[in-house]
Amino acid sequence: MFKENVVLSSNDKLTKLAKSYNISQWNELTSFVKNLPYGRNKTRNDLSLVLQQQKGTCSSKHALLKAIADLNTIPDVKLILGMYKMNHINTPKIGNVLIKNNIEFIPEAHCYLLINNERLDFTTSSSDFGRLKDAILFEKEIQPHQVAEFKVNFHKNYMKRWIIDNNIHFTFNELWLLREQCIENLSA
Repeated sequence: MFKENVVLSSNDKLTKLAKSYNISQWNELTSFVKNLPYGRNKTRNDLSLVLQQQKGTCSSKHALLKAIADLNTIPDVKLILGMYKMNHINTPKIGNVLIKNNIEFIPEAHCYLLINNERLDFTTSSSDFGRLKDAILFEKEIQPHQVAEFKVNFHKNYMKRWIIDNNIHFTFNELWLLREQCIENLSA
């Protein structure tokens, strides 16, 4: 993170919305977002919904933070799309969906920030990138608008290639349904 706290000084819509929650500094914003509940917003394309609906996913929360960092010219903040081996150990709240189906892991698309070359996860109050670091399969820097359609398509295509390359005995649709159950468990 930043040793000094950066004041949010932009007059754009997102920064003004953050300020309406008495958030005036970057570290206050990251703490506020990290403590919001995990949950999908009404639409992936409107980052303001994280604050308005008081919840968000890894994608929406980190895209909002990156967008506000850019609008406030906060340097060295990158939005990262990482594919990792999601399992019941590094993502305990998914429950035993994978164990019941005799699957060691499913590649999961996860967003987080790279700030001054440090990977930080603001998805939930208990998020810790350290639990995922050894399970990372691939990383790619993206822009906030890419958390909607681009991220979903990238994830689906990655999984389809993974199924073929690893001779997985599930269809893509079967695995995607299992993945959706895992995500639903995370939201519970």
